[in-house]
Amino acid sequence: MRTEAPALLPIFRSQAQAELLTCLYLHPEDKFSLTDLATRVGVSVPTVHREADRLVESGLVGETTLGRNRLLSANPGHPAAEALARLLEVSFGPRHVVAHEFAAVPGADRILIFGSWAARYGGTRGHAPNDVDVMVIGAALDRADLYAAADRAQARLGLPVNPVWRTPAQWEDPADRLSAQVRAEPLLDVTTVEEVT
Repeated sequence: MRTEAPALLPIFRSQAQAELLTCLYLHPEDKFSLTDLATRVGVSVPTVHREADRLVESGLVGETTLGRNRLLSANPGHPAAEALARLLEVSFGPRHVVAHEFAAVPGADRILIFGSWAARYGGTRGHAPNDVDVMVIGAALDRADLYAAADRAQARLGLPVNPVWRTPAQWEDPADRLSAQVRAEPLLDVTTVEEVT
């Protein structure tokens, strides 16, 4: 079975490979079982196993065993590790960074990424995104908290992060033009995405 390169950054052989590397390189101190990685990446364990074999052979990923479990981790000693970690953070990292930074906003019920980054992440081909658009849904938010979260995410990603706020009623209202537009386009709900510290 042939897999397609991800539209977000087509230098990787597949979306699964890019997501697997992102998980490992954005958590460089952690070790993950194949089952845990399959859950986080949203693919089957055999797919993770195949990708793990390739990445371990390349030296980008290290492995240890604990009983019958095979544990994977980023290999910070690889000559490309630092550059790869930065590349993953700015390309696939917004999913994790936005989830982490905006989860700290009191009253944020849902966190959605929309616009060009969400479209590329979802597989729509096009130019590389030069910003990340975020919609936070919550009944009562402090705009200062919203913009502080955007500033933190922007500092980590090196990309502008543009936040907007909608109440649950505005989000559900078909007459709310922005909400209707966001619902009609590719979007990614990152409310429950595993946080990156």
